[in-house]
Amino acid sequence: MSFFFSWVGLVPEVAFLLLILLILTDLIMLYRSSKSILAKRLSPERLSNSDENEITIHIESRYPFKVSAGIIDEIPVQFQKRDVWFKTALQPGERKLIRYNLRPVKRGEYEFGSLRVFVQSALGLVSRRFNFDQPEVLPVYPSFLQMRKYELMAISNRLNEIGIKKIRRLGQSMEFEQIKPYVAGDDVRSVNWKATARHGSLMTNFYTDEKSQQVYCVIDKSRAMKMPFDGLSLLDYAINASLVLSNIALLKEDKAGLITLSEKVGSVIPADRRHAQINRILEVLYKEKTRYLEANMEALYATVRNVIKQRSLIVFFTNFESMSALQRQLPFLKRIARYHLLLVVFFENTELKQLTEEPAKDVEGIYVKTIAEKFAYDKKLIVRELARHGIQSILTAPQNLTVNTVNRYLELKARQRI
Repeated sequence: MSFFFSWVGLVPEVAFLLLILLILTDLIMLYRSSKSILAKRLSPERLSNSDENEITIHIESRYPFKVSAGIIDEIPVQFQKRDVWFKTALQPGERKLIRYNLRPVKRGEYEFGSLRVFVQSALGLVSRRFNFDQPEVLPVYPSFLQMRKYELMAISNRLNEIGIKKIRRLGQSMEFEQIKPYVAGDDVRSVNWKATARHGSLMTNFYTDEKSQQVYCVIDKSRAMKMPFDGLSLLDYAINASLVLSNIALLKEDKAGLITLSEKVGSVIPADRRHAQINRILEVLYKEKTRYLEANMEALYATVRNVIKQRSLIVFFTNFESMSALQRQLPFLKRIARYHLLLVVFFENTELKQLTEEPAKDVEGIYVKTIAEKFAYDKKLIVRELARHGIQSILTAPQNLTVNTVNRYLELKARQRI
């Protein structure tokens, strides 16, 4: 009996020694080599603002046994995320790619930190940390991914899939260039029936648009454009739309130019159609920021008169919240419209619009709805006032800005208004 009790008394000590032995075994297994795990972050040279940008982590195990790994990537503070944590299992000698997306909403420089990997064996008693110092700074540019998407759609004649309308050409100023096979999306009215009969398949007449027209994007970067929507400021929406419109204009063999404006005129890029023009515009837009003063319309008018020597399409991205805001700028807009085709693009207040559509439940709700309807009505009055002075305008929700602007450019071009 005494032997039994003495044995029972030794069980905790044996268990403890066994645990120590297992821990030592786990330590030896995990720390046998300094390069048992290799990891690297693979990122693009620059990030696209407001888009999902793919980041890839390459991880490789050189352990002779299966391990589980937890991976922490120290992403830039602008994203305000501390939970970028991935778990995976790696077989001996296995390599894996772990992909995730980041959506920046501000332009500028974003600093990534280290990559940290925590590894455990099947025993799971010890975790070994591997640090991979990979600091890098990536610039966030205006949405070049959106620009490329529109460019690919335009080249493949599929712009209608993202809301771009096919505008009927008016008049006969288009020059005949060639007869080509019919492809989906071509205007059926341009089918050449004689050529179709000869070839045994549909053939269409292909016309070239009038070329080398000047298209200037003028971006207001005053305090009126600081208002946020879905994480982005109105300035960023205007910048992204300007980049797409400039690229579409160059694809149409027009000349694209840029002017930015706040309390003084900022950047000026004369209209050109050279291959490097879109990169010049992209580099300038990358650095633009909102200011806190009103736009100096007198300085804009003087710049337009000095820089733009031939009739051009001027697309002015701005924002008006009231008729009084328009009245302060209207004299200069009318002067610009004497010499150029002026298109003023401003924004709907989507949150106020939502309030006008919801039923009021109490006196306070009636008051709020009335004020919201007054602001919405002012926006419509602004459109009418601009039209009364012969100025084209677009009142649009921020998320529809690019599509609506490109549609209007194609419409004006088709109707030979430029």
